[in-house]
Amino acid sequence: MAAGENQKLKMLYLQRILAEETDTEHGLTAQEILRKLDACGVTADRRTLYKDLEELDRYGLEVLRQQDGRQVTYHLATRSFELPELKLLVDSVQSARFITEKKSRQLIRKLESLASVYEARYLHRQVLISGRIKTMNESIYYNVDFLHDAISRGRQIRFHYYRWNVRKQMELRRDGAWYQVSPWCLMWDNENYYLVAYDAGDRKIKHYRVDKMVHLSVLELPREGKEAFREFDAAQYTRQLFGMFGGEVMRVSFEGKNEIVGILFDRFGREIPVIPLDGERFSVTLEIAVSPNFLGWVFSMGERLRITGPEALVQRMSEEARRLAALYPSEKKADPRQDAFSS
Repeated sequence: MAAGENQKLKMLYLQRILAEETDTEHGLTAQEILRKLDACGVTADRRTLYKDLEELDRYGLEVLRQQDGRQVTYHLATRSFELPELKLLVDSVQSARFITEKKSRQLIRKLESLASVYEARYLHRQVLISGRIKTMNESIYYNVDFLHDAISRGRQIRFHYYRWNVRKQMELRRDGAWYQVSPWCLMWDNENYYLVAYDAGDRKIKHYRVDKMVHLSVLELPREGKEAFREFDAAQYTRQLFGMFGGEVMRVSFEGKNEIVGILFDRFGREIPVIPLDGERFSVTLEIAVSPNFLGWVFSMGERLRITGPEALVQRMSEEARRLAALYPSEKKADPRQDAFSS
C-alpha cells in the first residue's frame, strides 16, 4: 500500500487504532502510532500526530497521555461501554435461552469489538447455568424485530405455529392452518419471548412463544383489540399465569402458613391482600389463570398452602390428587406374620 494513499481517512484510522489497541492498562508511543498509520497508508509525523490527538480529545474521545519513565504513551480512556458492562452483556447473551448458539457467538464477537484487543480476552466467558438449553429456532432473532415493526405500524399479522414431535421434527399446529392476530406487545418470561396479541375470533388476549412462530407476514389490516388492551397490565398478566400456560381466570382463595407468605410476595407482589387468620396462618384471594402448571405449583407447597375456593376448584384439586395417587400407587408392605406361616 502506497504511503499517503488513505490520507483523507487519517482521523478514522487513528481512532480505530486507539480503540482497538489501547486501554487504561495498555498504551502506544507516538512512534508506534505512526508506524501503524503508515501500515494503513497514512503519512504523518509527530507534530501533526499531536495535533490530531488533541482534536480527538476535543471531540470527546478523551485520549490520555501517560509518562512511564522516559517513555510517553497514549491511550483511549473512555468508551461507550466499560468492561464490566460488556461482561454483563456477554453473560446475558450467553445465558439467554431464546438466542441460538450461532447467534450468541455472532453477538459476542460484536460486543468484543467495543473493547480493546486486550480487554476482549476477558469477554471469552463460559456462563454455566444449570439446565440451560438454547433454542433451535435461528429465526427468533429476526422474528422479534419483525413483530416490533408490526406493532409500531398497528397492523395484524399471520403466522404458522409449530411444536416438536417425537421424531425431533417441526410439526405445524392446527394442521398447518394460519394464525391471524393483532400484536400488541412482547414479553419476556421464564427465559422465553412471548407475543401478547388479540385474537378477534375468540375475542380474547392470547400469547405465543416467538421461537415457535414461522412464516410471519404483515397484513394490511388495522390492528384490533384496543378496548381489551386499554387497561392491560403486563405485570399483572404474568403474575396470573404460571409458566405462560393459560387457563380460565378466576378468583382463587388460599389459606397458608405464615412461613410461605414470602413465596407469594415474590410471585404476586407485596401489594396482595394478605389477611392474618391467627398467629400461624393467613388467607389471600387472587386472580389466577388456572392451568395444570398452577395446580402443580399448589401441590408443590404441600400442607403449607391449600385452596379454599371456589368450591369447583377445590373439587378439581381433590380429583387431581386422586388421579396422581392412582398413577403412583404405593406397594403394600408384606405382613411379617405371613412370612412366619409360610416358612
